[in-house]
Amino acid sequence: MKKNSSLFKSILIISCILLVAILTFPLLIKKVKYGLDLQGGFEILYKVDSLDGSEVTEDMVTNTYKTILKRIDSLGVNEPVIIVEGKDRIRVQLAGVTDEDEARTLLGKQAVLTFRDVYDNELMTSDVLSSASVDTSDGKPVVSLKVKDTDKFYEVTKKVSEYDNNSNYIVIWLDYDKDKDSFLTYDETSKELKLDPTKCNETTINNDHGTCISAATVNQGFASDVVIQGNFTVDQASTLAELINSGSLSTKLSEISSKTVPASYGDETLSETYKAAVIGLILVVVVMTLIYRLAGFLASVGILLYTYLTVASFVLLGGVLTLPGIAALVIGIGMAIDAPVISLSRIKDELRKGKNLVRANSDGNKESFMSIFDANITTLIVAIILFILGESSVKGFATMLIISIVVTMLVMVYLTRVIISMFVNTKYFNDKLNLFIGYKNDKKPFEKLDFVASRIYAYVIVLLVVMVGVYSLCTNKLKLGIDFKGGTSITFNTEEKINYDDVTNTIKDMGYEIYESEKVSDTNIYYKLSNSLDESEIAKINSVMEEKYNTKPDIGVVSNVVSKELVKNAVKSIIFAFIAIIIYVAIRFTFNYAIGGIVAIMHDVFIMIAFFSLFKLEVDAIFIAALLSIIGYSINDTIVTFDRMREIIKTKYNNKLKNKKDCADVVNTALRNVLGRSIVTTFTTLCPVVALIIFGSSEIINFNIALLVGMIAGVLSSIFLACQIWYELTKNNTKKEPKKHWLDDEKEELKIKGINS
Repeated sequence: MKKNSSLFKSILIISCILLVAILTFPLLIKKVKYGLDLQGGFEILYKVDSLDGSEVTEDMVTNTYKTILKRIDSLGVNEPVIIVEGKDRIRVQLAGVTDEDEARTLLGKQAVLTFRDVYDNELMTSDVLSSASVDTSDGKPVVSLKVKDTDKFYEVTKKVSEYDNNSNYIVIWLDYDKDKDSFLTYDETSKELKLDPTKCNETTINNDHGTCISAATVNQGFASDVVIQGNFTVDQASTLAELINSGSLSTKLSEISSKTVPASYGDETLSETYKAAVIGLILVVVVMTLIYRLAGFLASVGILLYTYLTVASFVLLGGVLTLPGIAALVIGIGMAIDAPVISLSRIKDELRKGKNLVRANSDGNKESFMSIFDANITTLIVAIILFILGESSVKGFATMLIISIVVTMLVMVYLTRVIISMFVNTKYFNDKLNLFIGYKNDKKPFEKLDFVASRIYAYVIVLLVVMVGVYSLCTNKLKLGIDFKGGTSITFNTEEKINYDDVTNTIKDMGYEIYESEKVSDTNIYYKLSNSLDESEIAKINSVMEEKYNTKPDIGVVSNVVSKELVKNAVKSIIFAFIAIIIYVAIRFTFNYAIGGIVAIMHDVFIMIAFFSLFKLEVDAIFIAALLSIIGYSINDTIVTFDRMREIIKTKYNNKLKNKKDCADVVNTALRNVLGRSIVTTFTTLCPVVALIIFGSSEIINFNIALLVGMIAGVLSSIFLACQIWYELTKNNTKKEPKKHWLDDEKEELKIKGINS
């Protein structure tokens, strides 16, 4: 009766936790901030330069930031994201913006308004003005200017009125460039410079040089508000007024990358990714329940709580959820399950020793703690490196991964153990082990496998794979995306059919080189140009395409500067990750373990790169995130095996290996013990990844393929390569006592009430 009562209480507590999480999760989701790839919009990255060529200061960047923020307010964008990156970069993300031309013009223009005479002499600046607004005159839009310094305005206009009748103009310029702009035109007939008022007849504010806004004759001095009349469209007049009101930039902004995501595309992507996440989560629950029965289901409850708390933490930290961020969350679901799998596998080992369920649960949790700790710390190190060196979406991926790891340690190590221990301590399942944890008093699986004896076969296979990879890299090389090569992407997403050949010829006729194109459908065409287009070229393409096809394409630009930095940061990230892992493993274990782990990681990285080369898959910025994730995942799996090897050396051999036979026994015994766990962990981790490949967005399919290949390579290298390398390095150097670490002794003292005590 007491057992049933305790069991009922445990079930009630779990049910309440699940009910609260399920009921509040929709409210939590509503508070999530989504990135451009999930809701559509426009992103642009600027490089900040001083006007006089001096070094860019923090104050310059801050003032530029404030001016950009004022201009964004006029666009009506909700929750814009403005990020200062490094010393001279500003990234602007505008969710919901559909007119990229307007955004570019409004954000990037220096917007220095000057009043000049016909000889281009500066008379005054916009400092004399207080504000600008859009009005109409004779049915045409005009810009009304409110004068702040009436005395100066009168003085200047009075002076101009006294010029002769052919030159009594006051010319208003926006971003006048003395090297490119002039109100005077060279007359080929008279060989003289002559006045050219027609220069202000065609007003375009998005030029890459100064714009003549208006040229008006002045017959008397003015001490009142004035009106700028030009050949404005309503949008041009509004943009000009907004630029004047926001003030001029104290720096020069150069666009070095940009991208546009249609809102409809973002919505579709979000829906697909959430669908994949749910399917992946369900698969994990099913697999865990089938393998570990009730304990597996309870561990899955921990996964649900992990997901809830990870999203909640992300919201509280003010994070912006991107597509790679969701991928990191889904991957985290698979990786988080590793903690209970390790624990449950150790509990089964303790049951095989003849211990009762309560004791086996306590000892299994205690023995598995350091394996989980070491595995997650190494992954955390990689995630931190990715966060420090990554940019934009890569940084978002890293942020979510870091949060996932921290929550994993809190929920999957502690809370999940508490939940399972609640049921164990009821003693209801003492004689129902098969129902609770899937234990049938069977022997350890894989008992006859000799991994050391067959290692030569593994070496040969690895060598052959490497040779194929090297050949592919030499012949096919890597298909680098715009992120690495620089250039421009042009995407047509139209409602009506669009002729591929006609569009292609139009782009070529404009003088641009197309190095890759794809007709996705009759309404979707994708181009890549070698050129990194500037603002005026983008505006030109948009104008031509809108006139000819009644649509504006989505244009993304990556300059050579950005692409070179990406390559540099990618290489730096991988090198730093390797160094950090070597240091940690060498300190926590020994240098032989570190060498084995690094060789295995290098194998996994090479396999991923070679796979992408062999199948000609595109390598982009997110690929680096996948690459570093696999580094973290691979060492995670390897560390679990290393920890078991160290335990065997300590308990079975008293930290003294006498010969090759002892070394071989350590490797074989450890791998036999962890192989089942490795298979389960890999399978559960692959569930959400495969779900993302099948049901997720096409935008991150290469990212998920990289994870799939890397995870399979990672588990194989941890079994057939890392431990064997340790064996090769140790077999001739036995009889030496391995290094003892302070964490080993402390492991015995890590007791949590109700869990392992």
